[in-house]
Amino acid sequence: MKSAMLRSILKNSSSSSSLLRRTYSSESAPARKVAVLGAAGGIGQPLALLMKLNPLVSSLSLYDIAGTPGVAADVSHINTRSEVVGYMGEENLGKALEGADVVIIPAGVPRKPGMTRDDLFNINAGIVKGLCTAIAKYCPHALVNMISNPVNSTVPIASEVFKKAGTYDEKRLFGVTTLDVVRAKTFYAGKAKVPVAGVNVPVVGGHAGITILPLFSQATPAANNLSDEEITALTKRTQDGGTEVVEAKAGKGSATLSMAYAGAIFADACLKGLNGVPDVVECSFVQSNITELPFFASKVRLGKNGVEEVLGLGSLSDFEKQGLEALLPELKSSIEKGIKFANQN
Repeated sequence: MKSAMLRSILKNSSSSSSLLRRTYSSESAPARKVAVLGAAGGIGQPLALLMKLNPLVSSLSLYDIAGTPGVAADVSHINTRSEVVGYMGEENLGKALEGADVVIIPAGVPRKPGMTRDDLFNINAGIVKGLCTAIAKYCPHALVNMISNPVNSTVPIASEVFKKAGTYDEKRLFGVTTLDVVRAKTFYAGKAKVPVAGVNVPVVGGHAGITILPLFSQATPAANNLSDEEITALTKRTQDGGTEVVEAKAGKGSATLSMAYAGAIFADACLKGLNGVPDVVECSFVQSNITELPFFASKVRLGKNGVEEVLGLGSLSDFEKQGLEALLPELKSSIEKGIKFANQN
């Protein structure tokens, strides 16, 4: 009996230590403050939970206009490294941001059935502008992870706000497109009948509808058994993934849980980059010169200053080349809409 229990303890101890080695043990990881803006919302709450579980975070700052003390109290009881503080109301936004290394912004209203990401624009654009004005003042060197939709417009808004404040650093502003990658991996693995844990699929372009372009021709492991029709269907499902969840929830929310997971994955990559872990590569919507557009999502190497290198698109299939041509006008329009809003309001 004792030997069986001992084996179980040793097994659990071994798996725990290997997990910490993969992500850094808390003893060797430097102190890092992460702020979540919109922490009491549908994405913010599960994102706060996931960031509390990350051993790279030493200080977790949770901000929202209401409800944050309860979320912070709840999450703070979890026995992991980070200290949690909740901040409620605009008067406390500065305190929430001071000293932050990474700021994650899921704030704003979610999409409801029948709404497009453009319908969200008028509400969320103003929210993002206000939050970014505070970031420029209180933590101008933080890596900013933008989740608030429409990302194709909110990232350009943030860039303009930072430019006006004199704090803009294109290496430190990211549109989080990780959920597109997460979906592409999941859908591809299911169709190709390969274990999802080993799958990688780059997703480029933007973060809405046809601007989302999964590059299944570059997927690993390669699946030569997929027909052109199946690739087309996989592409469309990846592009419409958000709508699939909105409709399934029937008016009771959008993709909050999977978005929180994707946001936590990307924030973890940013923290690893800041801490000097080599070869951290994720797709993200960033300032870019790989197309004629000022912002574009592609693979990005992350480092101690944020973006270390924006990687090129690689070779595309004919289908993907067509998709790229089709998405550029819509993405251009969304970027210009964000820039125009920032400069007129």
